[in-house]
Amino acid sequence: MADKLFTVGDRVTVTTPPPYLKTAASMPMLRPPDLVNLGEEGIVLEQKLGGYWAVKFERGSFLIDGRYIDRVTT
Repeated sequence: MADKLFTVGDRVTVTTPPPYLKTAASMPMLRPPDLVNLGEEGIVLEQKLGGYWAVKFERGSFLIDGRYIDRVTT
């Protein structure tokens, strides 16, 4: 699997629904996947280990695997 590279501040969209979400807090908690809708846009806050990205969505900031998001083209 090739890691997707994003830059902090990039707008991204959810292209595939993840099986669950992790909060981007200092102590991540598992959350249900329905907090972020398919096609919802967010802003990349930072890169994490293992291909995860901290992304700010309308309902919170979550750690999401790069395979579930893609950069929004304008």
